[in-house]
Amino acid sequence: MSLVTSFLVMLQPLAVAMTAPTFFNLTTILSGWAFAPRRTVTGMLLAAGAVGQKHHSAFHRLFAQAQWSLDQVGLLVFDMLAPWLEGDVFVVLDDTLARKRGLKVFGVGMHHDPLLSTRRTAVMNWGHSWVVLGVIVRFRPERVFCLPILFRLYLNKKSAQRDRRKYRTRPELAMELLRILCRHRENRRFHVLADSAYGGQSVLNELPRNCDLTSRLLLKARLYDAPPERKPGTNGRPRKRGALLPTPEAMLRGRARRVTLDIYGRHDEVRLCDCQARVHSAPARPLRVVAVEPLLGGRTCQAFYSTCVQADAEQVLSWYAMRWSLEVAFHDSKQSLGFEEPQGWTRRAVERTAPMAMLLYSLVVLWFAEEGHRRYRAFKRPWYTTKAHASFADMLATLRRETIRERVLSLPLTGPGSRKITQALENIAALAA
Repeated sequence: MSLVTSFLVMLQPLAVAMTAPTFFNLTTILSGWAFAPRRTVTGMLLAAGAVGQKHHSAFHRLFAQAQWSLDQVGLLVFDMLAPWLEGDVFVVLDDTLARKRGLKVFGVGMHHDPLLSTRRTAVMNWGHSWVVLGVIVRFRPERVFCLPILFRLYLNKKSAQRDRRKYRTRPELAMELLRILCRHRENRRFHVLADSAYGGQSVLNELPRNCDLTSRLLLKARLYDAPPERKPGTNGRPRKRGALLPTPEAMLRGRARRVTLDIYGRHDEVRLCDCQARVHSAPARPLRVVAVEPLLGGRTCQAFYSTCVQADAEQVLSWYAMRWSLEVAFHDSKQSLGFEEPQGWTRRAVERTAPMAMLLYSLVVLWFAEEGHRRYRAFKRPWYTTKAHASFADMLATLRRETIRERVLSLPLTGPGSRKITQALENIAALAA
């Protein structure tokens, strides 16, 4: 069963990245991906009704052997988002764990599991660790999504040695993704939002010229003023750093203003203070440093920085809060699209199959923003009156329902009962989705 025509039309720009047979196989796989209860290649073929069209090995080769670039497809998806992007393009860098089984699967290893870990106990799990770059898109004033477009598989030292690959850290992989995107659109300004794992000197000192960064900072980080101007006739090496400034932790002990922030979907009462400073590892780059002390909820003090020195403290915190939308994308891709379910084990199959789930997430959200929202029909739930917008599960259900509706309406149903049959099939499809 092919997806609804409006979705297939939206996919046409991706055809330039591959041959016609490969693109046909991709659209077939994506159609099955949206309907399959379990996302294996054979399961997707069954859901798409493509059994017998070709030998099933042709669809396995789509990920394992076919000549096409996942990065190129991701950049084409970014170009499809261009009409929705105005001004600076905000992107998010983060990593996520895909749990796996098996010793012969390429790239598997023990990685930190943030869902099972606590502050006291760190839990490791067997699987793949993916570094992901996503683009922040505001489709409506109140709806913000992070759409993943570029991916890298992180190999720990044992996995890299076993698979005879060069070991690279997660920040190094993240910088590779960022350079690819910044080179793709050199005339645009990008702004990276990342947590402390991607906010160190290996990222801050290597940012492309058309890119800014907002991230977290240690409360005890050493801060410095700008170096003094060199006096004429002075000998010796010029100073790299100015006077030592108070740490973010010490800043909060002094005078701080009390404000209410509307972030993370709630009203937060906080004490905050900010200053312009430079960190020890990047003395040549001025930063806007913000220290925050939450007054409600029992949360601890935190510190943030941004390379946009002209921004105020509230703006820096609002930017960083948008990073959470990538966590939502991780959750929906795993729960609704089976990000952890593909069972390829060779290098190319592993590096291409799982990311396709997140690319499909981006495409479904884009389709809903352009076309699907006109077809969205919310179920009446008297016990759930606070829901104001469609979730990703609703978007995927709308795509499934419109696909079935288009297929049913193409059948030659006639007679007085045809409308009731169509309505019944639509309701069954909506409930099953």
